[in-house]
Amino acid sequence: MTMPSIPNQEYAKRIIKAQELIRARGLDVLLVNSNEAEFANVRYFSSYWPIFEIAGVVIPPHGEATLLIGPESETFATDRSKIARIRLMTEYREPADPAYPDVPVKTFQSVFAEAGVPSPRRIGIGGYLVTTAPVLDGLRAAFPDAEIVRADDIMLSLRSIKNDLEIACQKKAFAIAEDAIGDILSQIRPGMTELQVVGIAQKSIYDRGAEYEGMPQYVFSGTSTTHAISRPTYRQMQKGDIVQLNISARIDGYSSGVGRPVCLGKMTEKMRRMVEFGRTAHLKTMEWMKAGTIASDVANDINNYLLTTGMAIIFSTAPAMDWA
Repeated sequence: MTMPSIPNQEYAKRIIKAQELIRARGLDVLLVNSNEAEFANVRYFSSYWPIFEIAGVVIPPHGEATLLIGPESETFATDRSKIARIRLMTEYREPADPAYPDVPVKTFQSVFAEAGVPSPRRIGIGGYLVTTAPVLDGLRAAFPDAEIVRADDIMLSLRSIKNDLEIACQKKAFAIAEDAIGDILSQIRPGMTELQVVGIAQKSIYDRGAEYEGMPQYVFSGTSTTHAISRPTYRQMQKGDIVQLNISARIDGYSSGVGRPVCLGKMTEKMRRMVEFGRTAHLKTMEWMKAGTIASDVANDINNYLLTTGMAIIFSTAPAMDWA
C-alpha cells in the first residue's frame, strides 16, 4: 500500500527555513519541544513522534540540528528520526521520573556547545505551552544569564501555509475519514455503545492505510452531545438518538476530521431544524473563509449570523442543546 508522505529532503529544507527566521528574530538558538499528544513541532523537523517521553529539537542559526530525547528512546529515535544527531537528556525523560543511573546522558551545555552556541544570550522556545518545568529549569541552570523567549511565531510562520506534499497527506487523511463515516453509517444500530462505533471507525481507517487516528474518535450521544470536546463511553445508543460523529485519520503526521450528525430513526421536527441550521451555518462559514481573511473576522461573522438568526443560545465552546 503506497501512501503520501513527506520525503527526507523536505525535513532539511524546513530546518534551513527555520534558521532564516531564527537569524531574523535575533535568537542565538531555537529549542522546539513536543510531547506524545502535541507532537507536531518536533515531528515537523525530524519525523520523530515521542512515546511517553517528550522530545526537543535544537536549531542553531547555522549548522546541524539536534534531536533531544529521553533515555529510553535511543533505538526508536535512531530508526525514525530524519535528524542524524540525537542526544539523550534526563530533562526529556518520561513523567514516572526514573533515574536511569546506567544510561549516559548529555547536558544543555554540551548539546548547545556541540550545536555551535556554547553561550547563548537569547534562547527561543517553540512549543512553549508543552515545554516542561524540568526543561526550563535545566536551561536556566545551564545559562543563567540567557533570556528565554517565546518563539511560537516561528513555528506558526513555518507551518501555517501547506505545500503540495503536506496537502497530499491531508487529502488522503480526509478521504480515509470520509470512507470510515460510510462504514459507520452502514453498521451503526440502536443498542450499540458509542465505543463499539469507535471500533468500526478504527478498523476502517487502519484498513485504508492510516498510521493512527487524528484525535480521539468522536461518537457522542445523549448528554455527551452537549460537550464541545469529550470521549466516547459505554452508553448504549437508543432509537431516536442524534449521534454526533467526528472521525479522523492521520497520514505521516497530518490529520483530518470529518463530522456529521446521525439520527438513529426518524428525526423530530426540532431535530431537523437544528440539523438544517447547522448545515447552513457550516456552508456560510465556508463562504467566509477565504485566503487572506483574518480568522477572527470569520469568527465574528459566525457570531453575528447566530445572533441575527436567534440561534446564539446553542453556540459556545460547550453548547447545551435539547434535541427533544
